[in-house]
Amino acid sequence: MDHLAEPDGAAVPYGTPGAPRLAVTGEARLEVDPEIARIHVTVNSRDRDRRKALDDLTRRNAQVLDLVKSYAEAVEQLQTGSLSLRPQFGSKGRGENVRSYHGHVLITAVLGDFTALGELVTRLADLDLTSVDGPWWELRPDSPVHGEARNQAVREAVQRARAYAAALDTRLAALVELADIGAEEPRPQGMPGLMRARSAAYGGEMAEDAAAPLDLEPRRQTVYARVNARFTMHPPQL
Repeated sequence: MDHLAEPDGAAVPYGTPGAPRLAVTGEARLEVDPEIARIHVTVNSRDRDRRKALDDLTRRNAQVLDLVKSYAEAVEQLQTGSLSLRPQFGSKGRGENVRSYHGHVLITAVLGDFTALGELVTRLADLDLTSVDGPWWELRPDSPVHGEARNQAVREAVQRARAYAAALDTRLAALVELADIGAEEPRPQGMPGLMRARSAAYGGEMAEDAAAPLDLEPRRQTVYARVNARFTMHPPQL
């Protein structure tokens, strides 16, 4: 950034009588609807026989993946996280007394079509030894909302600086510095919310005895932007 300088060329971090400096902060806070919903699906298995526990885990994992993939147009991202199969030892006795084997797989799905979310969550929760956490509502990283918040923060800084200059019966001369100090802080909501989903079957026919889809309501997101701006202004007549 340019710096104000005395006649001898030495840069100074402050204004001069001939070019007073004005420092302001611009802020913007937008409340918007989420663009995506993230859910975590945990598939579990448990058996005294290690191979049986692994086979069950493999089968249930494939069942979950097939179900999620059947909502192809609604699912923007599907990925497997942690996987484990570990022995559970007995509380009594000595040596390697394995009581059973516990397995789990963590699957994350991101949906951009909320009309399918309630139905998918319900169908996943209805599977054996399968748990669902979420949804967590978010904005996409490249959402234009982030840029709009930054633009509003800059406009607010300029407007505030002009108001200060007008109070001194003068006007701004030049922009000296515009500093991004964490201009965007999208805040994905950590608490599961609710969102309204249509009840029609999506991605295949549902069984007659299937649970009714959940009515889910999206949680609005807060996007915050803040900038520091420094200007020079024409010397006021004090």
